[in-house]
Amino acid sequence: MWRSLICMLHSAIPIPNYTFASRGLLSTFSLPDYGVSVNWLKNGFLVDMAYEKIGKVLKLDSISTGHLWLGADVLIFNSYHWWTHSGRFQSWDYFQYGNKTVKEMDHMEAYKIAMTTWANWVDTNIDPSKTRVFFQGVAAVHFNAKEWGEPSDKGCIKQTEPLKGSTYPGPPVPGEAILKTVLSKMTKPAYLLDITLLTQLRKDGHPSIYAGAGPKLIDCSHWCLAGVPDTWNQLLYAALVQS
Repeated sequence: MWRSLICMLHSAIPIPNYTFASRGLLSTFSLPDYGVSVNWLKNGFLVDMAYEKIGKVLKLDSISTGHLWLGADVLIFNSYHWWTHSGRFQSWDYFQYGNKTVKEMDHMEAYKIAMTTWANWVDTNIDPSKTRVFFQGVAAVHFNAKEWGEPSDKGCIKQTEPLKGSTYPGPPVPGEAILKTVLSKMTKPAYLLDITLLTQLRKDGHPSIYAGAGPKLIDCSHWCLAGVPDTWNQLLYAALVQS
């Protein structure tokens, strides 16, 4: 979404004078003639990941890097994709909440705790008169073609068209309800860029087996179709100008 956004901004300027810098987890695209900078700070969990003797600990009730979010006119948050990982694909070794450190727990319960921690941080630290807060909703995956009535297909491989209509025949995405519940309880509500149904219908929007690791890796969770992130940014633009 961020790369799509900076490409759209770049193309909107007749003779773009810009700078691009990447340092650690922070990437910055600036348009000095307009006094605009668009930053991307990579943190797929929003809460803290600590590297301790026992391993990588995902601290569900801790945000120590929130100062990096302060001072922006617009903040856009996102977190879900990495929470669904398990086994060798997960990027943590332990969960920590309060005084408890556990090897495993229900990932959606952990997601709910972490998003509540984030919501409390926003309520405590953000002034809505100075900073607008958005949350990019939960994006769907397409590993199971049975969900749209094609059980003989292998997920998103060779899918070239979106689903017809405006409803998705498969099950809901678990994180969608959790996120909406957390957002509804905030005292300083964030605007939800609700893209879940949009992504559910775009079964054709994934790298499939073309993600760079050969045909053994079926990537039906990341997105590559240009029209999808561009659409996310069109929705962002509409939300920004409507108020």
